[in-house]
Amino acid sequence: MVIKPKVRGFVCITAHPAGCAAHVQEWIAHVKSQPPLTGGPKKVLVLGASTGYGLASRVTAAFGAGAATLGVFFERPSEEDRPASPGWYNTIAFTQAARDAGLYAKNLNGDAFSADIKRQTLDLIRADLGQVDLVVYSLASPRRTHPTTGAVHKSVLKPVGQSYTNQTVDTDKGIVSTVTIEPANDQEIADTTAVMGGEDWEMWMQALSEAKLLAPGAQSVAYSYIGPEVTWAIYKNGTIGLAKNDLERAARSIDSLLKLQHSGGRACIAVNKALVTQASSAIPVVPLYIAILYKIMKAKGTHEGCIEQMARLFATQLYAPTGPQFDAGGRIRVDDWEMREEVQAAVKEIWPKVTTENLTELTDIAGYRSEFMKLFGFGLPGINYDADAEPHVPML
Repeated sequence: MVIKPKVRGFVCITAHPAGCAAHVQEWIAHVKSQPPLTGGPKKVLVLGASTGYGLASRVTAAFGAGAATLGVFFERPSEEDRPASPGWYNTIAFTQAARDAGLYAKNLNGDAFSADIKRQTLDLIRADLGQVDLVVYSLASPRRTHPTTGAVHKSVLKPVGQSYTNQTVDTDKGIVSTVTIEPANDQEIADTTAVMGGEDWEMWMQALSEAKLLAPGAQSVAYSYIGPEVTWAIYKNGTIGLAKNDLERAARSIDSLLKLQHSGGRACIAVNKALVTQASSAIPVVPLYIAILYKIMKAKGTHEGCIEQMARLFATQLYAPTGPQFDAGGRIRVDDWEMREEVQAAVKEIWPKVTTENLTELTDIAGYRSEFMKLFGFGLPGINYDADAEPHVPML
């Protein structure tokens, strides 16, 4: 079938297998262009391994450090007249490339929040790897079925305490408008924390520890975002920010566990740059901020995408000879270039001036759209998007 992009709001409901593979190859090429990760991880579990920062972490570990990787994710295979989700095709492309390079790469597709997938993962590590020395926690989901209570928790992207009004952009239509978001209630706050907070990360690390599947000195990292004041109401001080506070609580708990029981291991939060991802595109206000940010950082030569961020995180922080550098809150900051004073001053200057009419001039909305489409395998050079593509590709 000929696969074309079909955008519905903030998501594309189609994905191109050859385009996704080309995107993964771009990431692999970037990592291989960097110096090898001396002292990097050797056996890595990536939870949320199929897109975004999770996939970039897996690519960096495998092709930067020669690591064996086990990826856990929840992706949709192809159906009769519908391509698979992009993460499905991404994972196939990564796995084939890793195996072609002589690297171990296996996958588990299922609900990482469930007890069953945890058991399957532990069994596979035990059988194939013995122990892992790095666990990347990069799950992003709109809902979670609690493995103990059976309750279904659904996350919301809302402010807390009072309604929030600001500019946003329809990235597909290019229309700048004002949006008002009503505050979350207590149940919505609790549910969002249950989905996006740190409880599941703790469950994973406790299970791995009890099963003696963590190597001495094992590390674990989870990803977060803080961002500038202009997004705080909907992010840092909103429901998602409160959930990230719980993720930081979990990091401290897991860090203690690893230090005490696994020969001085470490757990931490890495605060990453604002980027076009499937998750960020769903957050009101944030896409407009990203479009402005991209224009500023590209002009300064400091723009990074997912793979550049993860390559820098691994090389200059997680596996730096001197060890990682932490901020006052105990977090690694690879959003440091984004948060430079001159960058944020430029954002503040541009933000109130943006209208539908000058959107293209004042922001990098074109770059935003290009990055968004690449998430789904579209707009990659060398791909004939008018040719028939086989959507039914089996998982490796």
